[in-house]
Amino acid sequence: MEHSKRFERRAERAINRDSFIREWPETGLVIFNSPSDPDPGIRVNGGRITAMDGRPEAEFDMLDRFIARRAIDPAVAEEAMRLDSLAIARMLVDFHVPRAEAIRVVSGLTPAKIVQVVDKLNVVEMMMALQKMRARRTPSNQAHVTNKKENPALLAADAAEAVERGFSELETTVGISRYAPLNALAILIGSQTGRGSALTQCAVEESLGLRLAFLGLTTYAETLSVYGTEQAFRDGDDTPWSKAFLASAYASRGIKVRFTSGSGSEALMGHSEGKSMLYLETRCLMAIKGAGSQGVQNGSISCIALPESLPGGVRGVLAENLIAALLDLELASGNDAMASHSDIRKASKLMLQFLPGTDFIFSGYSSMPREDNLFGGGNFDAEDLDDYNVLQRDMLVDGGVRPVSAPEAAAVRRRAAHAVQAVFDELGLPPISDAEVEAAVAARASGDMPDRDMVADLAAVEEFLRLGRNGLDVIRALARRGFADIAEKILAVQRLRISGDYLQTSAVALPNGQVRSAVNDPNDYAGPGTGYHLSPERLAEISAIPQALEPAEIGIVDGSASRPWLRECHDACPGTDSSEIVIALGPAFGSALGATLLGLPHRDVLAALTGGIRAEGMRPRVVKIYATSDCGFIGHAGAQLSGSGVSIGIQSKGTTVIHRRDLQPLDNLELFPQAPNLTLESYRVIGRNAAKYAKGEPVLPVPTQIDNMARLKYIVKTTILHLRETEQVRKDKPAQEVQFA
Repeated sequence: MEHSKRFERRAERAINRDSFIREWPETGLVIFNSPSDPDPGIRVNGGRITAMDGRPEAEFDMLDRFIARRAIDPAVAEEAMRLDSLAIARMLVDFHVPRAEAIRVVSGLTPAKIVQVVDKLNVVEMMMALQKMRARRTPSNQAHVTNKKENPALLAADAAEAVERGFSELETTVGISRYAPLNALAILIGSQTGRGSALTQCAVEESLGLRLAFLGLTTYAETLSVYGTEQAFRDGDDTPWSKAFLASAYASRGIKVRFTSGSGSEALMGHSEGKSMLYLETRCLMAIKGAGSQGVQNGSISCIALPESLPGGVRGVLAENLIAALLDLELASGNDAMASHSDIRKASKLMLQFLPGTDFIFSGYSSMPREDNLFGGGNFDAEDLDDYNVLQRDMLVDGGVRPVSAPEAAAVRRRAAHAVQAVFDELGLPPISDAEVEAAVAARASGDMPDRDMVADLAAVEEFLRLGRNGLDVIRALARRGFADIAEKILAVQRLRISGDYLQTSAVALPNGQVRSAVNDPNDYAGPGTGYHLSPERLAEISAIPQALEPAEIGIVDGSASRPWLRECHDACPGTDSSEIVIALGPAFGSALGATLLGLPHRDVLAALTGGIRAEGMRPRVVKIYATSDCGFIGHAGAQLSGSGVSIGIQSKGTTVIHRRDLQPLDNLELFPQAPNLTLESYRVIGRNAAKYAKGEPVLPVPTQIDNMARLKYIVKTTILHLRETEQVRKDKPAQEVQFA
């Protein structure tokens, strides 16, 4: 085998730690178009679907029966199924076709027909369709809030910061199932601290999850999993009817419900029946629609590495998101589980939902560091938040998150941690110490938190449930302990349960006690100039990332740095001393500006240059050039004044050139364009080299470093420093002789 060091190095890249396989349709390891997928078809008799996708009613399995009875509109079915699949696909991206009409047509399609329609679209077209077809006009986001120590102070603090950052739903889970009530309590309190108001859930076994909801400790659920084959359903000890019943139990108590599905689960369980992942996921989504759910979290979710191992896997994930929107379901579009070792691949996958926008772009952004995520790690986590905010700012896309400064985060974290501390004390739960509160404010992860007495916590949970403690007890405790603002917000959310307002599709709770949903904020995208656009306030919020500097302040010297240390004596004249090396300074050097791009003080730089010249037995002479800010022309002007004919030209930002009188302005002996790579020693060597050129001695060029990231790091500062240099240009002012101390 041929040996290649380039191939060896690429083999070490993160992308090659991902898994990739070829298609194997017989086992369901194929995204689209398995040979076992049925052809689309339907027969309706007397308003009843009697055949679907190649199966007569007598051969329907449980999913066929459920979908035929509850998820397809027989009044539309025959009309819709007669339409050419390509024509329907074009309807989805044609902004002249209203969303409502596309929804009506899709309501009459079978699973096989829906897959055939979506397969006509490429990835860009799917994104266009998703922008048009999502239910709610305004995108939003959901966060995960967990930690390995299940520390309530840290949970409350992380929840509060997540809501401060704009997340409108928070989901927690547990490492030890009996901790669930305390975890739910902690994020309930945190979710109502500070600016926002978020819905919360605790992902646990369904009966316990339902109990927490009944107690008012959670406000939504999305752990109702469905599957695309009958045997996979049976392995889960469920049917579509039992899931529909459970959803109605939640809804009857004012609890918002989303189901969970995603490509690959049936293949993972060994029950794919040889069908493609997307066909089986479409059956799942139609079962969810038939169960009357508000929506779904899908996008392969925890199985994401399986579809991504196959050709077209990421396209398939986008397709399943789009199908959920076509079925008029609220869509939380995945992006939660770790999708790749490669940062490039993770970000590119995210773009398919981030750019068109979905109801919830993440069905769980890891608001804490990845090692504390009990959902199995996040595709993006707390340490990616600055990246995510910049993505919003770069593209002026609303990703459902806002920038937060460190002081803002600390304030809301402390408030939430103190609030949960007070509630634990008021309700007789194991105490949360002041040390825990302060640790929660500053903690990176649970490793920074003190250990708790787990035995005491778990005993307290049992007593908490035995006494039937509920959301009203939490509200009273907060009000008694001086946290009336948080108590009022929790009470407002409890009132929403009674009104049922957030049982509407794509509902999110707002800080003012109201709800935004597909009812009062319907997606009205109908082409350019329509649909959701950033308001001036949201644009300003997205733009104001804390790390953005005020450009007018860059390069301004403080009072101490601006004290004059260079003294201009008189107009400079051509020199006659052949031992003279002119150092030609840019017009802002040592005056309007005081340091190079790297932060080296101009005084030190000039000392290094003159020291290098003197080390070679030559004499430095300093002049200041006012007629230009261009490095080459500064050096050229200096060379015309130099008795030896050799000069060093230096801009205030540090870019330097060694020039000679007989060369054209843009020609030179040596050029040092990357100022950030020039140290004081570099400038010393530049001075020596200039002297050697003047003496006619052999010169070893100054070693230069190549930094491919220099432009990224310094181009903004370079631009502003050069602007300040150019502001000092005086075309009619002669070069000045300079002395310095």
